Parts: sequence; C-alpha cells; structure tokens
Amino acid sequence: MGRDAHRWSTFHGERTLVVAARTVTSTVRVLETLPALLRGDSRVSVVFAHDPTSAFNAGVLDLLHGAGCRVAPWEQLGDISPDLILSASENIDVPEGDCPVLVLPHGVGFQKLVPDSRSTRERLSGVVSDSLLESGRAWLAVSHPAQEEQLLATHPKTAGRTLLVGDPCFDELVASRTHRKAYREALGVADHQRLVMVSSTWGPTSLLGSQPDLLPRLLAQLPCDEARIGAIVHPNVSSAHGAWQLRTLQAAALDAGLLLMPPVHAWRPALVAADVLIGDHGSVTLYGAATGTPVLLAAFGGDAVPGTAVHSLAAAAPRLDPRGDLRQQVEDVVREHTPQRYEAVAAQAFAEPGHALARLRAALYKLLKLPEPSSPSPASLVLPVPDPPAAPVTSWQVTTEVTMDGTAPTVTVRRIPATVTAYDEALPDSPTCFTHLACADNERDLRLTESASVLVRQDPAPTPVGALRWIEHSLTQFPGSLLTASAVRGSGCLVGLRDGRVVEAAVTGPALDPGLPAAVVYACLRAGLALDDTQMTLRIGEVREEDVVLRLRPTLPLG
Repeated sequence: MGRDAHRWSTFHGERTLVVAARTVTSTVRVLETLPALLRGDSRVSVVFAHDPTSAFNAGVLDLLHGAGCRVAPWEQLGDISPDLILSASENIDVPEGDCPVLVLPHGVGFQKLVPDSRSTRERLSGVVSDSLLESGRAWLAVSHPAQEEQLLATHPKTAGRTLLVGDPCFDELVASRTHRKAYREALGVADHQRLVMVSSTWGPTSLLGSQPDLLPRLLAQLPCDEARIGAIVHPNVSSAHGAWQLRTLQAAALDAGLLLMPPVHAWRPALVAADVLIGDHGSVTLYGAATGTPVLLAAFGGDAVPGTAVHSLAAAAPRLDPRGDLRQQVEDVVREHTPQRYEAVAAQAFAEPGHALARLRAALYKLLKLPEPSSPSPASLVLPVPDPPAAPVTSWQVTTEVTMDGTAPTVTVRRIPATVTAYDEALPDSPTCFTHLACADNERDLRLTESASVLVRQDPAPTPVGALRWIEHSLTQFPGSLLTASAVRGSGCLVGLRDGRVVEAAVTGPALDPGLPAAVVYACLRAGLALDDTQMTLRIGEVREEDVVLRLRPTLPLG
C-alpha cells in the first residue's frame, strides 16, 4: 500500500478500485457481486479499505481475510489515489478528492429508518450524506424507478445521482430455483418434510427483537419428522451482540435441530429451499415473497417506510399469531397460497429482472472511464449448495396414539425435540395415547438419558449380534429405561425389552430412524397389544405411512 506500491506489484492495473468495507452486510454484498463484474480484467486493481467506525463493524476483517482480500486501513486511502470507490454502505466518510463513489444497496431499496450515527435522529437507510451528494461524486444504484421517485421526494439532492441497475441478489435467487431440491438435500430436509424458514432483521422491532421465543415454539409445535425449522438472522445481530450471545439465547432451539444459517452467503440457497417463510419487515422477507414463497409476517416495525415495496407486502401477507396454533397457521398459508400472490409487490421492487449484473458492469466501467471487456456480459449464476448448519437432535418427547382399523392397529407417532417441550402443550396419557422420553446414545445431558423410557443407538450396528450386545449393555447401564433399540445395517431394527425379550421390527419402506419403530413397540406395550408376528401401520404425523411387522426373537441372556 502507498504511493510507491507499484515498485513491488506484479499486476499493473490502469485503474484502482477501492471497496469500502464497513459492515458485514454491506461487505458481503460487494463480495457476492464484484467478481462477476471484473472477471479476468487485469486493468483494474482492487483494494479493500476497512472503515471501522460502524457499530456493526465486528466480523468485517475476518470476512475480508477469509476471502483473501488485501486490506488497507481507512486512513491510508489518501495514499492510494483511487479512481472509483465502491461500497454497499452509504454511511462512509469518503476522503477528499474527485473520484466518483458508487453505492450499492445492501438490501431492497430504501425501506427502513435507521439510527443516524452522526446525530440522535433517524435517517433513511441507503442514502449518502448531503455533502457527498452536493459534491457530485455520489451515485446511488437502485433496483426500480419507484425508488428514484421516492428519493426525489424525500432527498431532492439525489436528483440525477441514481443509476437504475436492478438487483443482482434477486436475479440469483430466481436463477437458482431449478436447484431447489439440491439445496434441500444439503440442508437435510427429506422429501416428506416441510422447510419453514424464519427471517429476522435487526433492532427491537424485528422478529427476534420482539419475539425471541418464536423459534423454540415453532420447533415444539411442528413435529421434527414432518418439518425442519431454519433461521436467517441479519448479520447486524451477531455483529452487535456476538454470535456467542445469539447461540446462547437460542440454545434450546439449536439443540432441537434449528438450521441457523451462517450470516454470510448461505441464507440465499436456504431461502430458495423454503416451503414457508415467517418474517418481518427485513429485505429477506421481501425476497422470499417476490420469488413465490408463502409468507407469514410475525413482526412488522414502525421503522418500515410507507410507500415502499415492503410496506405493500405488509398489506398483502397474512399475519402470524405467535400465541396461536403455529402448526395450523403454517398449513393454512401453504394451502391458501398462489404463485401470483406477490407479483405486484415484486413488480414494485425489481425492474426488468435478469439484467442487473450486465447493467452494473456497464455502470462500473463507465465510472472507471474504461471500455467494457469484450467478454459477454455476466449472467446470474446458480447459488452454491450450502453446508448443513444444524446439530443432530438427540432427545425427543414422543407421543404415540394407537387406533384400530378392524383387527390391524395403527400407531401414529409425533416427536418433538426434548429441549423445547416447555413450549409444547403435550396431550395427557389416555388408554390409547401415550407420551414418553426417548434419547439417543450420544445425548450429552445425562439427566435426560437417565430419565428416558427409550434409548436409541444413533448409528446402525454392523451385525445383529452387535446390536444385541449394545441393547444388553444399555439396559444394564440405564436401569430406568423400559426398552432400547438399535438399527442393524441392512436388516431392520432390534428392540430389547426390560424383561429380556427382543422384538424385530421390519419396515417395508425405506430405512427409518430406529426411534420410530421403538415408539411403535412402546405403544404396543402400553396398549397391551401382542408383539409376535403383529403387522401394523406406522403413521409418522400427517406426512408418511409405513407397514411394520413385529416379531419376537430369543430372550436376551441378561444378568
């Protein structure tokens, strides 16, 4: 870095582009966009300058270093002499000079009022200072002509300082819908499961700010065999409070299998994969609605700006009653949704989708005073497959109900992660309905394991003999358990009872989590049904049915 940096350079660019990195959110937006714009062009040298003045600056340097960026302190900008400054944060202190400043949106438009770091007032998110507008250096990228009209009405000095380019993020989401199945598989969502994503912006009026217990309540009311619950949390939450604080506050939900998406990049494929989006007035909710996902609004703050697309979404989307039946509300919004429901909202936010990168590249090179590369204009790429961000669930509150269809019994199983049962209204035991605690053998909370009626081996045993040995050992080690279950690789599941009997549970369909046939055996014991050569139907909530045959095997040599 510095005035004589050229003496040590390998690449001698004709222009220097400085990226102003101030917050994680704004830096991510540039990192997701810029490589496609400058691909293969050695004429442009890029320097990332870290502006540490934001209340949400935590994590920016880690993000830049992880991406392999060279980073200059903000105070060295005067030595770099940039030809263009690019940022997705409008609140930067631009050094003196005459180079243009291009500001990208880090959300959808100008739809939120945020605290002004320079005063005690609020300001419109996305708008640069009056002094920078007056200098004639600032250019604001917008995704729709309505945003230009909004700015003219509220900030007249933006006249002639906007560039209509579209929204690269929205274009990527649309282009990636063909890979939805791959994203669901990567996140561990089965074909018969519904993926419910929860999106929260930051601040006290956000979803998490106003309803911090919604995530564990969803996990308690939507059985884990029927649904997966994920969360997309604005990076400012972790930046302001720390990722440790967020994970500590949501520890019960995380232990219950919450898919907490990393704050960088991975939220986009998770949004594409979602069957339902529960959100607030943040941009992610608008992206989800605009790409055709059923939406429930769980919060909507007064800091949302009237007349914007997100405000139109508030009028069109149904509201979630956080204290009502969450499962029924999710079912209702899926049943009543039509793909065209939010077309008008999308049309208000995104103009001529599919061309944002091409328009942005043209604007970038015009400001750099360079001809565009001869290569084809960049197209929106399909998003990469995300890494699964959830820990496995290792304990469950299991409710079973036994019904008779003629002489053949049906056992309906509903499982809720044990860490969120305080948020569930469990049905009381009855002659046909029973509740028990089940734990996997890798459950870390010994109190749960010692209290469990059913113990389950997490990994299949390689042989029946191995399964029987594990069953005998577990029954001896945990005298409070009534039965233990282990899958056998390639050949069903063995369930050992406290009295020494062993039941073989054979399932006609795909291999099941051994906790499910174990729940069938438990229900049969409680209902007084025979276990030898008994054929029945296993109903997993409302999403799946399998035939199960129970057969007694020789007694274990216990004791």
